[in-house]
Amino acid sequence: MCAIVGINGENISRELYDMMVTLKHRGPDGSGVFVDNETIYDELDDLNVPEGNFGLGHNLLSIVGCESSQPLHEDKLVLICNGEIYNYQELKKFLNSEFKSDSDCEVILHLIKKFYHHSLKQAILETVKYLDGDYAFAVYDGTDLIVVRDPVGVKPLYFGINKYKKFSAFASERKALWNVGIEEVETLPPGYMLYNWRMVEYNGGLKPILNKKVCTVNDNHLKDNYNNFKDTLTIHLKHYLLKSVEKRLKGLSEVGVMFSAGVDSTLLAYLSKELDVDTYLYTVGHKDSVDLKYALKTAEIMDLPLHTKIVDVEDVKYYLPLVLKSIEEFNIMKLGVGMPVYITAEMAYQDDLKVMLSGQGADELFAGYHRYLEFYQQKGEEAQADLDEDLLNLYHVNLQRDDAVAMASSVELRVPYLDMDVINMAINIPMKYKIDNYNDVLRKCILRRVALECGVPEMIVSRPKKAAQYGSGIHKILVRKVLKDESYMKTLNSLKWI
Repeated sequence: MCAIVGINGENISRELYDMMVTLKHRGPDGSGVFVDNETIYDELDDLNVPEGNFGLGHNLLSIVGCESSQPLHEDKLVLICNGEIYNYQELKKFLNSEFKSDSDCEVILHLIKKFYHHSLKQAILETVKYLDGDYAFAVYDGTDLIVVRDPVGVKPLYFGINKYKKFSAFASERKALWNVGIEEVETLPPGYMLYNWRMVEYNGGLKPILNKKVCTVNDNHLKDNYNNFKDTLTIHLKHYLLKSVEKRLKGLSEVGVMFSAGVDSTLLAYLSKELDVDTYLYTVGHKDSVDLKYALKTAEIMDLPLHTKIVDVEDVKYYLPLVLKSIEEFNIMKLGVGMPVYITAEMAYQDDLKVMLSGQGADELFAGYHRYLEFYQQKGEEAQADLDEDLLNLYHVNLQRDDAVAMASSVELRVPYLDMDVINMAINIPMKYKIDNYNDVLRKCILRRVALECGVPEMIVSRPKKAAQYGSGIHKILVRKVLKDESYMKTLNSLKWI
C-alpha cells in the first residue's frame, strides 16, 4: 500500500509536494513525481519537484522484493497506483510483455496498453475486468486523466477543488487535500472513476453482483438434503477463504493478524498457519478485557506467538489525538474501534511487519451483528437486503477508518473476507445458513462451521460476537473516564489534530 496524489492547475508544484509530505507515513520507502512530462525519483526529503501545471505523485511502501518507485511509464502512458494486484503473475503470462520492474502494479499499465485504441477510457473499462485486487490508481496519456477505485473500496481515494487558487486534486487521504486549501472533499465511491476530474460510474462496484446473485452451489434439493447442502456450503466456503488468504500472503514469509480472538480473526490465523507463513497475533485490551482473556488462551492452544498491549486511562489519553489525526473526524464509535487497530498496527511496525490480516467484512457477509437477527425475525430471507446495504456502505465507514489508522504506522491491512469470490459466494448463501433460527444469538453459523472444521477451538466457535471497542474495554475507558475529564478535553480541543 502506498500514497497517490494528483493535481491540475497553475503552478501546482508546491501543493503537489505538500500533499506528498502529508502522506509520507503511507509510503516511506521512496517517492516519485511526474510534472508536465518530467519524471523524478528520490527520497521525499530530497525530492526536487519541477515547476508545472499538472502533476502526479507517489510515496512507496515496499512490501515484496525490490518494488520500483512510481510513476511507471509505458509509451505515452503514466501510472501511479496504491494497491495490490493478486493475480499479477497470471496476468504477466497472459500479456507476454517485457516488464521493467517486479511491481505487481505494472500489469495494469500493460493491460491498458493492450486495450488502448484511441480511447483511454475504453482501455480502462477493459482493463478492470482482468484485475483481481484492491487498488486505487491514476493513469494519464498526455490528454486524459482517469482515476479508478476497486469495486469493494478497500483502497481509499478522495478528491476536491480549491475554489480560490482554482486547482483540482486527488489523494489517498483527506488531510492531504485539506492541507492545500481544499475544504469540500468528496470520496470516490467503489466502481467509479474520475474522468478528467468528473466522477463517472464505470461498473457500479458491488451493485451488479448484489443485484444479480448467482449461487455457485446448487440449491435444488434443500428440503430433502438440508444437512448435505450445508456440508457442501461449508466445503466451498472453506475453499474460497483459504484461496483468499493464500492470495494475500503470496510472497510473504511473515504476517501479523489483528487478533480479537473472535471467530473471524482466529479463523484467519489458522488459515495463515496452515499455509506455512510465520503468523504473529496482536491483541490490545484493558487488563480485564474479554478479548485479552480469550486471546491468551487461544494463542496457547494454537501455538502461535501473541503480542499484547494492556491499556489504561493514560494510554487512551495518549492515543486519542493520534487516532483522531488518522481518522480525521471526532466520532466516538470510530475512535473506539480505531484505537485497537491503531495500537496493533504500531506494535506490528515495531516488529518490522508491513502486512496484517483483518477480519473486516465477515459480519456484513455472514450476519454477525445483532441487528441482523432482528431483521431476520421480521423479514426472513429478505433480511439479506440489509446485509447487502451494509456491504455497499462498508467502504466509507469501516474500511476508510481501518486503512487510515493502520497506515499511520506504515502497515498495510489486507482483508481476506472481502475477496470477490468470497463475497460472491457469501451473498448467495441463504440467510437460514447464516442465522440458524429466530433465537440464534451467535449468528454467522456457516462461518462457525468452517472455523470448527479448520480446528478453531470450540470456545472460540461458540463465543458470542463482541465488537472491538467493547471486547478491548477501550470504549468504556473512553466514554466513562477520558471524555469526562474536562481538563484533558480542554487540552485536546486546543490541539490541531488534522
